[in-house]
Amino acid sequence: MSRFECTDHMKSFLQELPKCEHHLHLEGTLEPNLLFKLAERNKIQLPSSFPKNIEECSKRYASFEDLQDFLNHYYVGMSVLITEDDFYDLAMAYFTKAEQDGCLHSEVFFDPQGHVERGVSVDLVVKGFDRACRDATKKLGTTNKLIMCLLRHLPASNGMETIKSVEKYHQQGIIHGLGLDSSEKPFPPGLFIDCYKEIKQKYPNVGLTAHAGEEGDYNYVIDSLDKLGASRIDHGINSKQSNELLARLAKNKTMLTMCPLSNVKLQVVKDVGELPINLFLQSDVPFSINSDDPAYFGGYILDNYISVHTRFGFNINQWAKIVNNGIEGSWCDDKRKSELKQILQLVIDKYTPLL
Repeated sequence: MSRFECTDHMKSFLQELPKCEHHLHLEGTLEPNLLFKLAERNKIQLPSSFPKNIEECSKRYASFEDLQDFLNHYYVGMSVLITEDDFYDLAMAYFTKAEQDGCLHSEVFFDPQGHVERGVSVDLVVKGFDRACRDATKKLGTTNKLIMCLLRHLPASNGMETIKSVEKYHQQGIIHGLGLDSSEKPFPPGLFIDCYKEIKQKYPNVGLTAHAGEEGDYNYVIDSLDKLGASRIDHGINSKQSNELLARLAKNKTMLTMCPLSNVKLQVVKDVGELPINLFLQSDVPFSINSDDPAYFGGYILDNYISVHTRFGFNINQWAKIVNNGIEGSWCDDKRKSELKQILQLVIDKYTPLL
């Protein structure tokens, strides 16, 4: 429940903050209107159990029982993505919305296995998304990086094949990171040690991350750090279960990529106010605020910022720390980080007399 008012000045402040998004699945930005447009364009017959129109689809998005219920719907929706232009249109729609929300740097996930197993070439996926990244920089002035995720419900051997299939995109600097998503249980991080080792050995500059500590307990976070060599953790909210882990995350400046509205929609918590955001802030554990799968969870990055504010009522300095930590935890170069920090200082100076 909301405890603090988000005034017009505060909303403007939150919108103008130079946000970085680190936990965003491009396939999770497939809004119902684009989904049905692409289904028609590609002559895709959706299952009879799938919502029949935009209104029904929107209602369905509001009532997921849990992570698996969401994933079942999510993978059906992905079936409309067929051509390079489909992937381009999907990503450009997200980058446009993100820029409007004041998100100036995005490091976005995509799931090639979910497309290859449908007979869609990985080249079409990567080329469409990469073209959108480059066009967003030209047209919107944002910077964007692609993170390839492995689906943990598929065998690790399949993950290894996927890594080898995109070698040229790592070599060309088009794919900047490796992640691990889908259902945490019963697929612990240790299953994918060889996949992460392959990337670390061949492409030492590629960022490593993994979904951990949302369904799984804090040991999933520890294993992602120790066994996979992850330099940041996606979700990570169950890190709250271990004071020793909190101290480690703070000491090593390991960023957690939190997704407040997603956690509520998937019934990890009943309300954003239950998340350990204050604990992480007070423990000096860096985190960023992200939208995860916003088309399905009812909120893009600004919606998540506003939701957090109405529960925790942070002041300018606290928000500045959160945003600065997001900039520092990004995988962009120092020049871009400096640019974003300069924008942050301008926003702070502008709103300090008003808030």
